[in-house]
Amino acid sequence: MQAIESQIISLYQMLQTSKRTVFFTGAGISTESGIPDFRSPGGIWTKHKPISFQKFVQSKKARRDSWKRKFAVEPMMKNASPNTGHMAISKLVESGKANLVITQNIDGLHQLSGIPETQIVELHGNATYASCLTCLKKHQLDTIRNRFVLDGEPPTCQHCGGMVKTATISFGQPMPEKEMDRAGIETRACELFIVVGSSLVVYPAAGFPIAAKDQGAKLVIVNRDATELDHIADLVINAEIGPTLSALIDFRPNEYPV
Repeated sequence: MQAIESQIISLYQMLQTSKRTVFFTGAGISTESGIPDFRSPGGIWTKHKPISFQKFVQSKKARRDSWKRKFAVEPMMKNASPNTGHMAISKLVESGKANLVITQNIDGLHQLSGIPETQIVELHGNATYASCLTCLKKHQLDTIRNRFVLDGEPPTCQHCGGMVKTATISFGQPMPEKEMDRAGIETRACELFIVVGSSLVVYPAAGFPIAAKDQGAKLVIVNRDATELDHIADLVINAEIGPTLSALIDFRPNEYPV
């Protein structure tokens, strides 16, 4: 307990002195909201091999299977709420202590926590809606689900007739250029880069902490388990995310020998 308190004090001090702070979040922050990591035991990838973007585009069966899986896990994601970790980051953004959240997550919980869309960069897209691969028109999932239940046919765009896919980045699909560019700019400009709940094994996203460190920023990693980048971090906190970040919000300097 003493070690964790000391680490929280160090992180609090870094936040106070940083003029530009970026949070980088992964699946670990959302597991505390009941959304399992896709790679963990019991995750969807242990039951089903991911469907690549190329297969989705080339095969109607692959598109049908993709939508079946989507609607099978949708209730879990739809019923999830932001947890104390999400809310702590939201409060730090609101207070001006954090400038941006770069996330690998597709669950939309950062938005639900109150962080403005303009201060969130979604590297892997968003699973709470769908979009047309041709004209990019946004489609609501409720409408797609109702049609899919009736005929089992993968949806097509009502506007242009193109293929409709959840607004997420699949294996083999190009990373979103606009989001990657902004994430890179903000990473290079920050003084403090805080990784929360990411195993840091998925590239190119996991390259951002390295880029931040290379530009002279302080690097902090908050994760329950060790990561492959712990050796370059200025501070590593292996603990539950919600309680750790909440402690920053409730921190009272006069109660600690800072």
